[in-house]
This record gives sequence, structure tokens and C-alpha cells, in this order.
Amino acid sequence: MDYTFEKDWIKLERLMEERFGEPPDLTTMIFTVGLQECGQGFKRFKKDEKMEVMHVGVCTLLEPLGFYKALGTDEDGWPHFERTAEIPAVTKPEQELLMKRALVEYFAAWIAGE
Repeated sequence: MDYTFEKDWIKLERLMEERFGEPPDLTTMIFTVGLQECGQGFKRFKKDEKMEVMHVGVCTLLEPLGFYKALGTDEDGWPHFERTAEIPAVTKPEQELLMKRALVEYFAAWIAGE
């Protein structure tokens, strides 16, 4: 067991709960990354836009692992990515662990208190 990762994951969950007032689920955390990366500010998103925000979150989290490459933003400010490697078929628990580890890396400075 990776105790450092577990400690950091618990701290990230606690920080997110303090920030947003309720315990976050994995989807909410990925959506938060997407919102941050889109830089759209506060607004109501249509259903398809919410899916795009999630996509941006996933791509952002998987980019350091070599699965995506950022291409830049379009005229509306939406980030675009290119898939650079096939994501291996994994079980749902393995997929969740991959995303949790990516979230811990993404929020490392916040977790460290910087």
C-alpha cells in the first residue's frame, strides 16, 4: 500500500470538502479540474457543455501520463487536446485509482499547502 498517496488523497478530499461544503465524489473532482482549466468563470453550463468540461478535466489529468497533448484553446476559450496514446483497458477500480493519483498530482501544491 502506498501510504503517502493515501495520506495525500485523504487530505485532498478534506480540502475539497472544506472548499465546497460537502464531500466530493470523483466525478465532481474531475469536473472541478475541467472548470479550472476552461477558465470560463461562473456560469450555467448546458448539458453538452458540462460533458465538454468533464472531457477537459480528464484530458488535463491524463496529459502528464502521456495519453493526451494540449493543442491550445479555440476562439471561445475552450482547451483542445489530441490523444497521443491508447488508454489501456483497465477495471473500474483501476480506472478510479488512476484518476485519484492524477488528481493528487494535479492538486499537489494545494495539498502541500503552497
